[in-house]
Amino acid sequence: MQQDAEQCERYGDQYIGGAWRPSGDAGSIPVLNPATEQVLATVPAGGAADVDAAVAAARRAARVWGATTREERLALLTRLRDGIAEAQDEITRTVVAELGAPVGFAAAVHAGLPLTVATSYLALLAEHPFEERIGNSVVLAEPAGVVAAITPWNYPLHQIVAKVVPALAAGCPVVLKPAEDTPLVARLFARLVHEAGFPAGVFNLVTGTGAAAGAALAAHQGVDVVSFTGSTTVGRQIAETAGRGLKRVTLELGGKSANVVLPGADLTRAVNVNVANVFANSGQTCSAWTRLLVPEDRYDEAVAIAAKAAAKYTPGDPADPQTRVDPLVNAKQLARVRSYLEGALAEGARAVAGGPDPIPELPVGFYVRPTVLADVTPDMTVAQEEIFGPVLVILPYRDEDHAAELANGTPYGLAGGVWAADTDTAAAFARRLDTGQVDLNGGRFNPLAPFGGYKSSGLGRELGRQGLEEFLQYKSLQY
Repeated sequence: MQQDAEQCERYGDQYIGGAWRPSGDAGSIPVLNPATEQVLATVPAGGAADVDAAVAAARRAARVWGATTREERLALLTRLRDGIAEAQDEITRTVVAELGAPVGFAAAVHAGLPLTVATSYLALLAEHPFEERIGNSVVLAEPAGVVAAITPWNYPLHQIVAKVVPALAAGCPVVLKPAEDTPLVARLFARLVHEAGFPAGVFNLVTGTGAAAGAALAAHQGVDVVSFTGSTTVGRQIAETAGRGLKRVTLELGGKSANVVLPGADLTRAVNVNVANVFANSGQTCSAWTRLLVPEDRYDEAVAIAAKAAAKYTPGDPADPQTRVDPLVNAKQLARVRSYLEGALAEGARAVAGGPDPIPELPVGFYVRPTVLADVTPDMTVAQEEIFGPVLVILPYRDEDHAAELANGTPYGLAGGVWAADTDTAAAFARRLDTGQVDLNGGRFNPLAPFGGYKSSGLGRELGRQGLEEFLQYKSLQY
């Protein structure tokens, strides 16, 4: 159900050249609350005209911004970080409304993680060697140019901060095109950039669809670097476009990550943590451990533990602090997840928790049942493709060689987990995995470590020193 358009906010402006200016493109995009299906706001459906204006503003700012000192950039980024800190409650409310994230998770992750990442880049900027003597050369790290940042809806502010803050720290101006499902937190971020006092054109925001604004931005001749997070299908298209223009490209794409429980590990803890990992953000996490691999002699035990754990995750109102599972972001995503579940059951999988059926208690909103699937074979679609919903599949393995084969047996390689009796054993097995990040015995996420994937999970890295270096290019002076 959608509320009367007169009751929602109508935005007609884009943030370009240091000011909010009327969109140069016709049309608007409705922003829905996934829990109520009501229209929260409308934003401009920007296209080529807005992208042209934003890129032009960024190019005008590029030379001056690239010549700023480390200290000048640090001062502005510190004010931006402080603005993010002061706006934590507003960020939380915005993400709860437009993404449907549970309020507790939104406060801790959707608001808290961007603050942590922004803070991490202050430290990295303060110590990064932008000039280094190597033999008879001085090697200079210089800004790579105008950056197109195209971000997804699943962690909307985190992905913005993970691209925009290191780009600005490197001395690059940015044009941001956020996901059309979650543009309101992007507008909030633009306001914080403005309030921090960044020079005109250093940061620009264009809302619009991927097909119009995103494609125009990725192909624009005035863009030097494209940083994209989203599906592998769209990532390939962007890579082709960027390649024709000889642009640098960073792609953080899909995943089908495996969590491998080795013999001797604490099975109960590993399975419970895995269920929590997959159901967080309603499964809308590219790095989620969507495949649980367990020894075949403990398979039935693992299935029972997972089914019991899943029963504790009940979808509900994201504004209720007790809610642990939120709705999916939109109707298209709901249909996609249910289609995968129906296909899995048709192929012979067994739902030991959840399933594709609607939830009678939640007739409104894009809700799906948190699901655990057993009797899945490695070649089934649900064991190979990214579902992007709260769906866990459990697979048995014969021995460690078989476990490594299964873990590496998808086109993806973004993340994963390994559980063992000790960390040395877990680390040794993790080295066999074709994936960009592995958590050992439940190791915590580290914003200072590089994040990115192998194979079809992407190119380049975000976060940490490596994330900053994606926006730098190098010049050597020989003496």
